[in-house]
Amino acid sequence: MALQKGDFILIDYVAKVKETNEVFDTTKDAVAKKEHLHKEGQIHEPELVVVGEGWVLKALDEALTTMEVNKPEIVEISPEKGFGQRDPEKIKRVSIKQLYAKEINPVVGARIEYQGKNATIRSVGAGRVLLDFNPPLAGRTLIYDVTVTSKLDNVPEKIGALIHRRVPVVEQDKFKLTLKGTDLTIDMPEETFYVEGIQIAKRGIAMDIQKFAPILTETKFVETFKAEPKQLPAAPTPTQAAEAKPEEEKDAGPSKKAKPAIEAKTAEESNAVKAPKVTKTAKT
Repeated sequence: MALQKGDFILIDYVAKVKETNEVFDTTKDAVAKKEHLHKEGQIHEPELVVVGEGWVLKALDEALTTMEVNKPEIVEISPEKGFGQRDPEKIKRVSIKQLYAKEINPVVGARIEYQGKNATIRSVGAGRVLLDFNPPLAGRTLIYDVTVTSKLDNVPEKIGALIHRRVPVVEQDKFKLTLKGTDLTIDMPEETFYVEGIQIAKRGIAMDIQKFAPILTETKFVETFKAEPKQLPAAPTPTQAAEAKPEEEKDAGPSKKAKPAIEAKTAEESNAVKAPKVTKTAKT
């Protein structure tokens, strides 16, 4: 069954430039490493797409409506439907000294920001640098080898995917969702407490939920900080218990063992000398 606008899906793809067969984007980790696209901290995994929301190129978004789950498709996108044709007027030469003044070391192929715009360095020589302000893929035909790996149907699945889209560095199943009527509570795992930009991410999650699950009128984020468990002192070993005896008992030796307190008291009473009774005579 073909997909429809508003469907929540996960897609896997490898994107190439048709003219050069160069891979410029992928959701597959093995391909990213092979093509030297992998960057530290970057996660390559099936990508969440809400069909028709423009989360991918428009031409690819439109092609998704004709696809089926687990059926690989090849989508070819012309420059006009991709990043446009190259504009010669967006290619300019600037003095290399201007880049040095901005602490930019000009290297061919590098992407830099110059005068508030992104540019690609095309050539360096004779004190001049050729900057191309066109998008890197302008004028290229793009090929997407794409598969819809799954379609998300129930509300908890959709919410979990929206959360993971905003906080991809933490496993999705570590977030606990509780739905009660129109209220949603999200228990945040400890790993998220110190994630950079987590407050912005939570606001984005709340806005996504309002848009895609309007039946939910309230979203709560719960962060629980647990104290470290206190360690109880270990029971003393027989050796430690012996070392802890009173000094006088240690010095008593085997022939002078301390007697129980009640026995000592009895001996004291039995050896006590009774004082003679004194008879008092009344005075006349």
